[in-house]
Amino acid sequence: MTVDEVIAAARAETGLMEIGDPAALEGLEVLLQSYAGEAAFTERGSQLAHRDLVKYMANRLRIEDWLARHPQLLEREVEKPLFVFGLPRTGTTLLINLLAADPVRRAFLRWESHDPVPPPRPEELNAGPRWHKMQEQTQVALQHMPKIAAIHYEEAHSPTECQFSMNYSFCAQVFESQADVPGYRDWLLHKADYRPAFRFHKRLLQLLQADTGGRWTLKNPWHPLFLDALTEVYPDAQLVMTHRDPADVLGSIGSLIENVRMIYSDKVDLARIGETFMETFALMIERQEAFRAKHGAGAILDVQYVDVVKDPIGECRRIYKHFGEPFTAETQSAMDGYMAANPKGKHGTHDYTLERYGLTREGVHAAFADYIERYRIPVKQGA
Repeated sequence: MTVDEVIAAARAETGLMEIGDPAALEGLEVLLQSYAGEAAFTERGSQLAHRDLVKYMANRLRIEDWLARHPQLLEREVEKPLFVFGLPRTGTTLLINLLAADPVRRAFLRWESHDPVPPPRPEELNAGPRWHKMQEQTQVALQHMPKIAAIHYEEAHSPTECQFSMNYSFCAQVFESQADVPGYRDWLLHKADYRPAFRFHKRLLQLLQADTGGRWTLKNPWHPLFLDALTEVYPDAQLVMTHRDPADVLGSIGSLIENVRMIYSDKVDLARIGETFMETFALMIERQEAFRAKHGAGAILDVQYVDVVKDPIGECRRIYKHFGEPFTAETQSAMDGYMAANPKGKHGTHDYTLERYGLTREGVHAAFADYIERYRIPVKQGA
């Protein structure tokens, strides 16, 4: 497909014309070139990937149309959004689910990341046709892809990564998760201007909060790559970074990427997964260090994975205290309820090895020694 064909298909589907900021087309052009020359898709994988691009463009058209007809939504600020991030697989999911349990907070939900228009009414956050459609898809995935469910499971109304809002600007790590696309990866990491994607990210939140407000509480492991752009668009953002033994992180993300790419391709290079994510994680650490150097050591609150696992609600209390937020009895009760309903291993266990991706624990620890020491990250030695 070409950019024009993606746009034409989305316009035919929606009957709408306006795509908004044309900066989004740069990433789409690079991605389509990588899909054509690098992705090694199966026929089914190619159909799935290109269908998603049309879906993202169609939703972009719907979002722009809704905002054009309801411009007052853009006058409502997104105040002090809390962003949870860190290297992937460092406890961001547990943390965001607990924080989102607080009834005064507003999370970006899985179902609305796929079907955001019209903005939900309060009774639609956990019910209704769009919720039901996503819940059915989730149950099918649970049956047919149990390994992915054990690695990372989300209900239709679970908080999801806000990078899915960046899909609509074709500037998101999601696409590299689905396929080995070196050209797109190079663009995303080293050439992309992330600001247009975050401006659209904010427009989407302003749409979604039309009838269901609350303090936005968001997560995306990949935000360390673009903290400058994030805080330019959200200057009052509250930033929380999670930390975990990078050897465990790399083994876990390797397993997730392998299983996702197998949906789209029958040629998954395991050693390349290890190599490229070592490079990506090094860049993420470098960029968040540069952000701290520019804005001060206290610009980001650090949270250890081992502490989240040991005392998850206690770590949430610490976050609230750090940002001067009231931790109420209602907050405590909601978080207790979430923990009771979601015991560890509810959707299976996740087994993985570093060696499968051409890595060793000793080698990873050596590569990230400065990071481990600086943040006093507990690490496990040996196999």
